Amino acid sequence: MNSDELVFRKISGRIELRPDALPRIRCRQIDENDLEGLTALLTKAFPKRTRSYWVHAIQQLATRETPASYPRFGYLLESGRVQVGVILLIFSAQNGDARVKCSASSWYVDPDYRAYAGLLISAAHRHRDVTYVNISPDITTWPTIEANGFQCYCSGEIIAIPALSPPAADIRVYEFDANCDYGPALNKEERNTLVSHAAYGCLAYIAIEQGRAIPFAFMPRRSFRGILPTLQLVYCRDVLDFARLAGPIGRMLMKRGSLFVRLDAEGPLPGLVGKYFRDRGRRYFKGPNRPRIGDLTFSEGVLFGF
Repeated sequence: MNSDELVFRKISGRIELRPDALPRIRCRQIDENDLEGLTALLTKAFPKRTRSYWVHAIQQLATRETPASYPRFGYLLESGRVQVGVILLIFSAQNGDARVKCSASSWYVDPDYRAYAGLLISAAHRHRDVTYVNISPDITTWPTIEANGFQCYCSGEIIAIPALSPPAADIRVYEFDANCDYGPALNKEERNTLVSHAAYGCLAYIAIEQGRAIPFAFMPRRSFRGILPTLQLVYCRDVLDFARLAGPIGRMLMKRGSLFVRLDAEGPLPGLVGKYFRDRGRRYFKGPNRPRIGDLTFSEGVLFGF
């Protein structure tokens, strides 16, 4: 039994680690040989998502760069040779290898094996130096998430119409161009973030204010049961920057046919036209670095689609 494989059995209501357990329950890293069965399990587990959605999600994990020594796909539970549980993990490095973030997604265990669900979570969260985030927890799972040591770092969101915000003096907004030199105001990490997220389908923009380049990235999504096309703000340095520059940004977005923007917030933001919803879009984290509100980079919403 290697370090990535744990074997368990349930005895008299207790779960014990037993290398010789029968029937054999294994918790191990997902590898490329698991992907066909994993697609079927995820399609069954999350019926609101299509099989093509999960094919796309797994392909994104298979082809993206993952920090060394971390799982590419996540972990699964097996009973014998049958997949009965899964959690997908998206690891990304920030500031080189100094800070590693992991977006946890798609946690599911078959009903007959729910007693082992905590073991799957323990395996997934074994990396003490990593900050884990959960950006799309169902409201029914909030108590379970909190019981597993997660803290809420954002408790609401705003649905805004930024084009209705007042003008901002001496501001110019441009679509991000990877071939353009924006000077030292846009550091290498931010440039790489915009390049990679544009490749994921995000809209990337630069606001120029007194010679400073201020970056923003938005991911298209649909809201209100899939009826209303909106944009999700997935990257900015500070949500107050977006609120302050919402007018010119919103008018640029409107030229692309995008009127509504969703963004994480702890309350209404000054100057931003929109409605705040508390306890909607709650975000959680666990680990050494509290996430910044307004940063959903390399999350499941970006890679898989909201």
